[in-house]
Amino acid sequence: MRNAPVLVLIAAAALVLPSCGSDDAPAATPSTTTTSTASTFADATGPRDNDAKSGEASNGAALTVTDVRLGHHSGYDRVVYTLGGTGTPGWQVAYTDNAVQDASGKAVDVAGSSILEVRILGSAYPFDSPVPPFAGPDPVTDPSTPRITGVYKSVVYEGVTQSFIGLDADRPGFTVSTLADPPRLVVDIAND
Repeated sequence: MRNAPVLVLIAAAALVLPSCGSDDAPAATPSTTTTSTASTFADATGPRDNDAKSGEASNGAALTVTDVRLGHHSGYDRVVYTLGGTGTPGWQVAYTDNAVQDASGKAVDVAGSSILEVRILGSAYPFDSPVPPFAGPDPVTDPSTPRITGVYKSVVYEGVTQSFIGLDADRPGFTVSTLADPPRLVVDIAND
């Protein structure tokens, strides 16, 4: 059949051409290479994966949480833990059914239908660090992020700062990344 190659080309063109038209969708942004400590949201939708996440602290890290901030973005809300001291933080972030303080076993009352436990690895005890610890409200809230009911402080125990994020949603997806200068641990939580 002599027309078979022509039919194949026409079929291929029919599949490709509809994607070449213009529509109201925003232009794609250039993709970037990411590592386990970076995340991008090219399509403005929030993270979808709600599995536990972890990363290792740098050797000799001795960090103190100095600030906690919340922010709203298209597709996700962000919690930023600003750190002072030396090194790069590690983390263990996962959903938990009960907020329980390390060491004491004391229950922490967290508002919301889901609790995300954030454990910042490479933390210094307050009495071992020259960096003043965060002295802001407990919990930290922001009306621009209504899905986040609060970020709750806990304790530093055995090199780990523990915190809980209360959420008014059923275990939405999240990502974890770090930023530098100053060191920060960033938790992005889907809000759509």
